Amino acid sequence: MAEVERKKTKKREKSVTDIVTVFVLSITAVLTAWCGFESSKWGGEMSIAFSQASSARIQAAAAQGEARDAQGYDLAIYTQWVLAVADERPALADYIEERFTPHFAVAFDAWEADGRAENGPFALEEYVPPGSEEAAEMTERADAKFAEALENNQRGDNYSLLTVLFALVLFLTAMSQRNMPTWIRRVLLGLAIGVGAVGLVIMFTFPIKI
Repeated sequence: MAEVERKKTKKREKSVTDIVTVFVLSITAVLTAWCGFESSKWGGEMSIAFSQASSARIQAAAAQGEARDAQGYDLAIYTQWVLAVADERPALADYIEERFTPHFAVAFDAWEADGRAENGPFALEEYVPPGSEEAAEMTERADAKFAEALENNQRGDNYSLLTVLFALVLFLTAMSQRNMPTWIRRVLLGLAIGVGAVGLVIMFTFPIKI
């Protein structure tokens, strides 16, 4: 009679273990697929951010080129003005002043009002050639997008690592079904559940991208 009860108990335990095993395998398979999906999504976001950073860099370079051209023109005109003043030709100096570009005229007037304390109008903050502000803005945007791309890449890597962790859960769970002593099978299954729980908690701390 005791032997019969022992067999029934053992059978119930095996049935419960099998149910738990199937549950762990099913949940882990879903979580593994989810991590793969999220890793792929964040990889796509990384590519988009890198592309936007590259585009912003190109726009910044174009704007910097525009600013350099404008500065070169202003410098050439200013050089002629300096020569006219040095040669004491006020009429020519006035003529040249009338041909200053608007943005350079602002800096020149500020330089004059300041008593020509600086070496020239170019040293003043009032001198802002066209394209310089856009270049600074695009450079800042490029830096921000590059940092965002690196962050998205790390997020994708984190999900990839979780995929490996859940693969370990699947391995341990499968091993627990091997023909081994009961206590070893329970240890393996318990370890699989523990690792899976840790992975699940970690996954809840990650951002989600749909």
